[in-house]
Amino acid sequence: MRRLWGPTSVLTLLLVLPACQSARLGGAPARPVVAAAPQPAPTYNAPTMIEPVPAAPAGVVTSEPLAPLPGARTAAVDPGVPPATGPIIEDAPPPAPAPPAAEPPRPQVAAVAGPSRSSVLGGWTAKDATGSTCRVTLSSTPALDLYRASAAGCPNRDLARVTAWDYRDGEVYLYQPGGAVAARLRSSGGALDGALAKSGAPLSLAR
Repeated sequence: MRRLWGPTSVLTLLLVLPACQSARLGGAPARPVVAAAPQPAPTYNAPTMIEPVPAAPAGVVTSEPLAPLPGARTAAVDPGVPPATGPIIEDAPPPAPAPPAAEPPRPQVAAVAGPSRSSVLGGWTAKDATGSTCRVTLSSTPALDLYRASAAGCPNRDLARVTAWDYRDGEVYLYQPGGAVAARLRSSGGALDGALAKSGAPLSLAR
């Protein structure tokens, strides 16, 4: 019968051959290689369940009001409102407003009536540049779009022909027949001062 090689015989042969070769070459015999035994895998302990710890019971918190300071005034406290911890101080009333200062009396100024159409009505004494005088009357009787006027005893022929007059823009106009202007005067201190239209000679009318 033929004898078969088993696994153990093959492993022994593989270990002996290198040793023989090393001894033949004069070297030190090789150490047999021993397969390391497999290490067991590390084991872990399964976590254990921790039993829940019951919470500590909460106590009841009570508060008491502080005693008022000696001599401090206290007010009635509503049962539903916590009392104040400090003294109650009443607000002082606001100061009364000062009375307004009296304004000094304003000086009254007498109204001065300015010249107007009615203020120049009546009789006037006319005086020309030569010193000659005569009477000029300004009437309120209308004459077309003017008012009637008359002159008496005037040596100046332009002034003697005055038959109408008018008041415009603070000035008195004396007219001759046909609408020609004989003189032009302006109120000045209760009198009328101006000049004759043709010659430009001064002319004044006074009461």
